[in-house]
Amino acid sequence: MKNTIFIFKTKMKSINRNIENESNSSSPLGVRGNYNFDEIIDRRNTGAIKLERCKTLFGTENVLPLWVADMDFRTPDFILNAIQKRLEHPILGYTMPPKDYYPLTVKWITEHHNWNVKRDWVGFLPGIVPGLAFAVQSLTNVGDEIIVQSPVYYPFFHVIENNQRVLVNNQLKEVDGKYVMDFEDLEKKFTPRTKLFILCNPHNPGGRVWSREELEQFASICSKHKVTIVSDEIHADMILSKELKHTPLATVSEWAEQNTVTFMAPTKVFNMPGLISSAYIIANDELRHKFASFLEASEMNAGNIFAYIGAVAAYEHGEEWRLQMLDYVKGNIDYIVDYLKKNIPQVKPMIPEASFLLWLDCKELGMETDELHQFFSHKAGLGLNKGTIFGPGGEYHLRLNVACPRSVLEKAMKQLETAVSGPENGMSKYSINSKQ
Repeated sequence: MKNTIFIFKTKMKSINRNIENESNSSSPLGVRGNYNFDEIIDRRNTGAIKLERCKTLFGTENVLPLWVADMDFRTPDFILNAIQKRLEHPILGYTMPPKDYYPLTVKWITEHHNWNVKRDWVGFLPGIVPGLAFAVQSLTNVGDEIIVQSPVYYPFFHVIENNQRVLVNNQLKEVDGKYVMDFEDLEKKFTPRTKLFILCNPHNPGGRVWSREELEQFASICSKHKVTIVSDEIHADMILSKELKHTPLATVSEWAEQNTVTFMAPTKVFNMPGLISSAYIIANDELRHKFASFLEASEMNAGNIFAYIGAVAAYEHGEEWRLQMLDYVKGNIDYIVDYLKKNIPQVKPMIPEASFLLWLDCKELGMETDELHQFFSHKAGLGLNKGTIFGPGGEYHLRLNVACPRSVLEKAMKQLETAVSGPENGMSKYSINSKQ
């Protein structure tokens, strides 16, 4: 358990880089901060999935768990304080959404994404993955075809196949170190049975921030075939460059506005996914009624009391924390990219434009995906997502979560370097050419 203890033992001394005193020029995004993202927090005995499932996924608990897409940073104090304030009242009864929940949601989207959202377009959603399933169930029928673009967030596959719909894949292409859409292939994927397209915008696991031009061309193709789009935009508030902006799909054309179901959430960016707080935005009255009626009929159109409170606190007080967190994450990404280039060049990261997930191409290590996963977990002591769960295109890849203290990543890189090039030639027993 020594690696797990390393991550989570609170008595361990933090590196404490004293962010507040650093100059703006030393900050990747030019942000001056006073939050301590170097703090090591013990997550044992909290039911944290990233710890509880290590034995099942990796065959050992002795790994640095760098897989689940939540953060090891402290959930912001303004969120915890808002929840604690409500807990001062001794009754947790049935509760209406706070009056400022919808105005603040609309204000955040309008100001951050240049989208003039109207209040009646927005509704509460109890999680984006459930929302994907609700969209599949309410907007398509058994046997209908639904298109996705792999490699992509794996629940996209589950909500399609588990609801007896037909999965159709328009695989992304890698060009100059980043994913691009294959529009020529996309044109071939539509049939009279195609009813829905589930888009990941920004993309997970590749971290692409789709350009407005790409999204315009994509929407134009979908409009030609009259296919509704569900756009998962949970990473919208995690753009890592000042030069890039998130473009909501619904803003690229009048047709897109009227034929897109958009999902957004504060939970990913403000590290409160356990609160299950998301929103849908649907401009088209008929489409919105169809989706909202399904939620209402399923008694799934409301959130728990803390889902609303957390969202209100995040949208009202969260901008400074968000910018500082992204700055720290960008620094973590830069550290990993630089370390791999200098010390483990066989592992090539796809540099993300959004979020805290790093997509690693490990083909040059000379192992098949299962062997690669085994090597990372048992030899390097690192628990990462296996690339093949993200579908075709994920072969020879692993996904690394960098939303943790820098000291954890420093240890992870040292362990990987030792495993790859250590004196005992750690890769040999996992090589695809090995007879063992």
